[in-house]
Amino acid sequence: MNRTNSNTHLPRKLYTAEQVRALDTLLIEHIPISALKLMRRAASVVLSVISQRWPDLRRLVVFVGTGNNGGDGYYIAALAAAEGIKVQVLECGDIARIRGDAASAREEARAGGVSCKQCDILLDLASAHFCPGTVLVDALLGTGRSGALRGSFEPTIDWMNGSGLPIVSVDVPSGLNCDTGHVAEVAVCAAMTVCLVALKQGLFTGSGPEQAGEIVFHDLGMPEALKSGSVAKAASSTRIDINSVSSMLKPRRLDAHKGDCGNVLVLGGDVGYGGAALMAAEAAARIGAGTVSLVTRTPHVTASLARRPEIMVRAIEEPDAFGSEQLLALMQKASVIVIGPGLGSSNWSYSILRQALEFAGSHLPVVLDADALNLLAETASINEGSLGSEGKSMRMHSPLWILTPHPGEAARLLGSTAALVQEDRFAAAYSLQAKFGGAVLLKGAGSLLCCPGEIVNFETEPSSVEVCTEGNPGMASGGMGDVLSGMLGGLIAQGLSVSDALRCGVCIHGEAADLAVVSEGERGLLATDLFHHIRRLANNL
Repeated sequence: MNRTNSNTHLPRKLYTAEQVRALDTLLIEHIPISALKLMRRAASVVLSVISQRWPDLRRLVVFVGTGNNGGDGYYIAALAAAEGIKVQVLECGDIARIRGDAASAREEARAGGVSCKQCDILLDLASAHFCPGTVLVDALLGTGRSGALRGSFEPTIDWMNGSGLPIVSVDVPSGLNCDTGHVAEVAVCAAMTVCLVALKQGLFTGSGPEQAGEIVFHDLGMPEALKSGSVAKAASSTRIDINSVSSMLKPRRLDAHKGDCGNVLVLGGDVGYGGAALMAAEAAARIGAGTVSLVTRTPHVTASLARRPEIMVRAIEEPDAFGSEQLLALMQKASVIVIGPGLGSSNWSYSILRQALEFAGSHLPVVLDADALNLLAETASINEGSLGSEGKSMRMHSPLWILTPHPGEAARLLGSTAALVQEDRFAAAYSLQAKFGGAVLLKGAGSLLCCPGEIVNFETEPSSVEVCTEGNPGMASGGMGDVLSGMLGGLIAQGLSVSDALRCGVCIHGEAADLAVVSEGERGLLATDLFHHIRRLANNL
């Protein structure tokens, strides 16, 4: 199945639930409008979207909780009934707990002839025949719920997901943490999520993209003054895609030569892992680096030259002895060092990493990926500059680093677990940047970028990270990260800052993968399939 990126038309600012509540309050005060009328407006928007998406709509089954999200659901049901659509409301939770505007919405729905029953009739519905044109509406929990599900919510959501019917979630799929994109137990798997007032950041990372389906946004008539105000500007994160980096790569001067485009030094490819380092080196060349050098082990030299003779390949077998002079000479010529692809975990690997970080210090950019991150994690401790396995100190922090961990590598770097990293990817990205410096990329669905110079006290004043919405599940194959690390090195070599190189590289990498799956699909996508598209994108931005 091919997926198209349907997010390009959406706003770029992303918010937490708390921030959206503040925007709600401002919207009510500024228009002015009552909260009840705003709820009706939201319901009207959702029903309109459903009617446009499913023009043969004949029946709605609306699942409601006891909060304001449920109030939206009651109004959706009331409006649908008024339009002659057959509608059923199923109530999840103790209706005695319904208060305020949600209670008023329930009364209006019932007064309009809408049948409201408890969700315990699901067993009856399981054997019922649903006519064509039936759509389920998820108005169970909304943005206010972040913890474990209680009572009948979990079996209700399981039933909805197993019904085979399209589900439309109001604001956020129930069970999904809209701040983090984490699902604690189970969450609605929606065909569409109609997001209101402001986009919630959890929809775009972690489990969010899978649970949310197509995202449709409506600001409910927020005035421009509020959109440009301080609350709206203080978004917790920003969505980026290929259009965000369209001006970063300038056309080359007519008198440009390879020296103007930098030299990338790739260090990696321990015995048995030569392909990873070679892919990184070739990616650096394909993105436009002037020259690329590769330091690897002897068995890989011939194959590397046969595959890509443009790469200057050097075997260094004793980096702590005679080879250290050769390595030093290569590093002195480098504009940037890329280390980690296929690096391994041997004494050779550790020695290469230690010398590279010692030489680079805080003046030469270094891209750390794969095994370099694992070795860094092994030597990391509470105090910076902890001792490595050979009793020699290794640098643990630099403003010019780019770290590109997947959740497992991030967990090792933080002394945590992959599950905890995925539970709050935003917090993990902040922690990695604070601990190691530089720019950090936490890979995964909705990769997160956290760059230097943009960090404040996360506990008291969260700063913005960036969420890349490019890419697809076909990238879940070996070598994709190696290609990205080489691309980042190539972009830095051409003069981009660490932060801009990360933004540009991640977006091009994801877009290249999206282009590569258009004709032949996601399964079977290889990292080297991206090279043609990388080159084209680098020249057409």
